[in-house]
Amino acid sequence: MIFLVAGFLCGEGVTGLIPLEPGNPIVGTLAELALFSVLFTDGMRVGWSELRSAWRLPGRALLLGLPLTLVITAVFAHWVAGLPWIESFLIGAVLAPTDPVFAAALVGNDKVPARLRQLLNVESGVNDGLALPFVLIFLATASGSPDLQLGTLAGELVLGLAIGVVVPWVAIRLEATRFFSASAGYQPLNAFAIGLLVLALGQVTHGNLYLAAFAAGITIATCGPKQRESFEQFGELLAELFKLAALLVFGALISLAFLAEIPWGGWVFAILALVVARPAALAVSFLGSGLNMREQAAAAWFGPKGFAAVVYGLLVLESQIPAADEVFHLVAVTIVLSILAHSSTDVLVARWFDEPTETPHWHEKITSALRPSADRRAADEAASEHPRSLPEPEPDH
Repeated sequence: MIFLVAGFLCGEGVTGLIPLEPGNPIVGTLAELALFSVLFTDGMRVGWSELRSAWRLPGRALLLGLPLTLVITAVFAHWVAGLPWIESFLIGAVLAPTDPVFAAALVGNDKVPARLRQLLNVESGVNDGLALPFVLIFLATASGSPDLQLGTLAGELVLGLAIGVVVPWVAIRLEATRFFSASAGYQPLNAFAIGLLVLALGQVTHGNLYLAAFAAGITIATCGPKQRESFEQFGELLAELFKLAALLVFGALISLAFLAEIPWGGWVFAILALVVARPAALAVSFLGSGLNMREQAAAAWFGPKGFAAVVYGLLVLESQIPAADEVFHLVAVTIVLSILAHSSTDVLVARWFDEPTETPHWHEKITSALRPSADRRAADEAASEHPRSLPEPEPDH
């Protein structure tokens, strides 16, 4: 949130210290690198065995929750924001992916149930790549192109997956030999070099970078636990650096004049996209899943919009379709509200899963204030039925 506000203050609309326009190449490049690094490190958190064992709940969220979120968001975009149907489905695809960055307080908290942490981590890592084909298809349809190039799109996805699996596997096998082994001090750079190679090959061959990044992270976690362990701390810091830089640049694109161009229907749409679309979709997806209400509420709320939506929104802006500017405005205001809302509530929601004795006093005061008055009356009645006995006075001597 601080970096977003700092970017806003340094942008053209306020001080002009960072003179950037949405079409500036540095904007798209930085957002692309940030998303690549995030997916690469996210994939490294889960190996293939963990992914298979934890697939039941993420599968519900991805195969049912993601399409439902897309459709519900599209309905809001059409009926509330007034976009045509094709552009409505386009913005639904852009805003459907979630971002793990703003749910870090939950994903990194050991007191949060493991299945909830796995759900948020796996879902947010995979849904970026799943949403991309829909973005490209709706974008081609909105541009009036008669050829959607589905064959080319499928080839890019398969090529990205192949690069993400083959390159790390070969690199790890080479490092296992005596001629290519790395000294202990340089072990963290081995996974970094693998990521750079995957990025370079994806760029040259036009493979899907994001699917390649996530597949490469999973391959390293599965085939190279030593590389995974040595890269973990360094990789997290590197990804965090890209995230904060991307937020700074994105904030510089936002100005008061930019926000003033958004009609009231656009603001209502952004709120509905955050507080209704995903919760409604996941409520249907998790029927009979075994998740309790607290876990479902946390998963439904932490569907923040972040780097994937920024990248896809910039793709729409660069496409020059008739509604490109309007779509980008709606995407931008939704992301801004998401960053403000989710960054302000992540620790508070994570505290729900703490032990009562470890919950700070401020959290207990907030939750008691929000607790229904009926519950408070019930507690008072229970206390009155079982009053605490006073200690007997000591006898006088």
